[in-house]
Order: sequence, then structure tokens, then C-alpha cells
Amino acid sequence: LVGDTVTLASNPAKEALKGFKKIKPFVYAGIYPTDTEKYDDLKEGLEKLKLNDSSLEFEPEKSDSLGFGFRCGFLGMLHMNITKERLEEEFDLDIVVTTPSVLYKVEKTDGSIIEISNPKDLPEPQFIRSILEPYVSIDVITPSEYIGSVLNLLQEKRGYQKNLSYLSANRCLITYSAPLSETITNFYDTLKSITRGYASFNYEFEGYKPSDLVKMIILINNEPIDSFSQIVHKDKAYAQAREVLAKLKEFVPRQLFEIRLQAKVGGKIIAKEEIKALRKDVLAKCYGGDITRKRKLLEKQKEGKKKLKQLGKVAISKEAFMKLLEPTKR
Repeated sequence: LVGDTVTLASNPAKEALKGFKKIKPFVYAGIYPTDTEKYDDLKEGLEKLKLNDSSLEFEPEKSDSLGFGFRCGFLGMLHMNITKERLEEEFDLDIVVTTPSVLYKVEKTDGSIIEISNPKDLPEPQFIRSILEPYVSIDVITPSEYIGSVLNLLQEKRGYQKNLSYLSANRCLITYSAPLSETITNFYDTLKSITRGYASFNYEFEGYKPSDLVKMIILINNEPIDSFSQIVHKDKAYAQAREVLAKLKEFVPRQLFEIRLQAKVGGKIIAKEEIKALRKDVLAKCYGGDITRKRKLLEKQKEGKKKLKQLGKVAISKEAFMKLLEPTKR
């Protein structure tokens, strides 16, 4: 839909039909070319998709870790996945898609309200009066035997029950209100898993509600990695930090220097991990000999690793990066 009013040339309408509203995206994610020289090709691909998909929105953005790309808005996860596949298949592009997020409303202490979808745009805590996030009304139809599991899942997603009714002796309709951010990643797969594929659900937008949200920053060797930063609920920050750091520890390759992984919220480190340095046997060619020389070689290696730790940059392959950007299980 583009909002045009079709009229007769011989008897044209005096004004456009009222009531049209442009569809607003619900889900946002960054799309970056793995090869920075393909930036213009990515831009051209998005522009062509936009011609027959008016709901797709995009604007240029820069990431310290991924380079130049685009912040894109989608109607939902299916829309995002279709757009990704079309860019890859129709335009032969190799791209990275960052973790999806939603559009938050931030009321600042000066009374102004801003909308953000990227965690790096969230103001510092001292300038924030409140943060509002979008909520949806979720209808889940499930066999009665799985009611307990479904209710537990919805509560884990920070939802609260609105209604529960029986459609038949064996089928139940559960209505919950929950944050949109909790339903765009893993919810569908988890729901199907706990009900053996028998449950179905749909949702509709309810409105914005205030939530106790914080920005979680991920650091590798004290350097913040903006692609891994997230806006999370304060009560879930520690658990999500542990999951992200565990995934980093698994997929970031070991280096000749120690790698320090940290998660920070509000200036405080809430979780940390370490990837041990690769050890090179500097004594391999020392057969016997003076113990003092061996100690000097070990000390020299130790000093060299300290320097590498200060100056070294951690290289992450595309495959590892894609694994790291997969949504954590919440």
C-alpha cells in the first residue's frame, strides 16, 4: 500500500481518500555487507526491494565492528528473513544481519521523547526519566495437556494473563499481554517445542508501557562491541550477560594473548569470562643448559604477551560472527 487514490481522469476526485496510514515497522535490525566494497550493491538491492515492498524501511548507519551498512525496519521476523534471503539470492550479496530489536520510546529528563531501535542511541541513565516498550496481546491455542508449560513460557516472557478459556474439552485459548521484544526471538520455536508442534499463536499490537530497561554493553579486551550491545530488562540482564559471554567464549578463537570478555550495565561489570592465551613452548630448543636462561626466555614471553594484550585486536571469522549474533535463549 502506498496511499494513492485512483480516480477518473474525466471526473477527478478533489482530494485523496482519508484514513490511510503508512504501515510502521515493528522489528529493526542492521544489515551489513561482509565485503565493505559491496556497500553500494547492498544499497541498490534495498532500493529495488523497496519498489515493491513499501513497508521496508532503511537508512545508512555505521558500526565500529561491522563498518558501513543500513538500519532496516520490518513488519516482523518473517519479513526480515524474506528480505535477507532475497538480498542473498536475487542480488548475490553476502551479508550479516544483527540481532533484531524493537522501537523503544525514551522520555528524557528535559521532557522530550525520542524513539530508538539501536542500543547505541540510548542516552546515559542520568538523562533518562523512563523507557517505554511496545506490548502485544498474544492468543495461544493449545491442547489442554500443555496449558502448564505454555503458561510458564508466557510468564518467562514477562507476560501477564488476560484470559483463559476452553474452546473444547481438549483445546484451550490463552490470552496474555507481553513485550514485543520477548516474542520476536525464540518464542515461536520454544512454543512449538513444548507443545510438540500442536500449539499456534497470533498477536496484535497493544501499545507502549513503561519498563525497567537497561543497556547491556559487551566488551572484548575493554573495547565495547556495539553489534553485541542489547537493551534488556533489568531482572534478566545478568542471565543474558552470562549467555552472551558463554557464546563468545565458545566461538572467539584463542590468540597468543589472553582475551577478557565482560558485560557492563550502567558502568558496572555484571559478568566476565576469560579466554586463555595460546602457549608457545619457548623452551623447546633448550636441552638442559642454564636455568637462568630458561627463566629469561619465560619472562620475555610473559612480557611479550602483556604487550600483545594491550595492542592486539581480536579477529572473528564471519561464521563465528553469525553464530554470535544468533538470539540467546531467553
